[in-house]
Amino acid sequence: MRRSKGLFLLPLAALAAASSPLHAEPAVPAPIPALDAQPTRSLETAIFAGGCYWGVEGVFSHVKGVRLVVAGFAGGPRDRKVDYDMVSGGDTGFAESVRVTYDPKLVSYGTLLRIFFSVITDPTTLNYQRPDSGTQYRSALFPLNAEQDKAARAYLVQLQKAGLWRDPIVTRVEPFTGFQDAGADHQDFMARYPYHPYIQRWDMPKLKAFRAMYPTLYRAVPAA
Repeated sequence: MRRSKGLFLLPLAALAAASSPLHAEPAVPAPIPALDAQPTRSLETAIFAGGCYWGVEGVFSHVKGVRLVVAGFAGGPRDRKVDYDMVSGGDTGFAESVRVTYDPKLVSYGTLLRIFFSVITDPTTLNYQRPDSGTQYRSALFPLNAEQDKAARAYLVQLQKAGLWRDPIVTRVEPFTGFQDAGADHQDFMARYPYHPYIQRWDMPKLKAFRAMYPTLYRAVPAA
């Protein structure tokens, strides 16, 4: 579903979703990772795809230790240039994603994984995160180094064994082929438009769940 950025001009499908009895993905107490990534530099970067990037960016920006979160696109051909309209077609190979810059002395890659699977994405739905469907909304991890790759793969195995979901986990670890920033009108969307109907229905519940589940990791003022 292609989302409207306007505060009051939503497509009919989005209005129906906003008024439907459906809710955002339920929060799940994901376990502490048994294997974490060892930091390789003073500031680390991680790439996540987990549905609409407004909500993914919105939650991660409230994590203590996160310095910057950028909405964009990952997972497609390395040399192809795309924008929101192109990716919304669902046939580019790209997924709506976020690039998270964080201080590993304050928050680890494993902790970001735990938050991601606890309150941001449902790892059991293939190419679908409520209320959006298509390959551009898939749940995926894009490790940027060997440490992240080992931690990501180990955590997916750990989650499957934990049995927290009735259905099998379909989140994939994908090769990183580059990240492209989305337009300025898509950055910090939750912070700028907290009363947008889509944000209220689908993304604010994720932020509230994060604050309730991990109060020591939550900060009120979001990162840039």
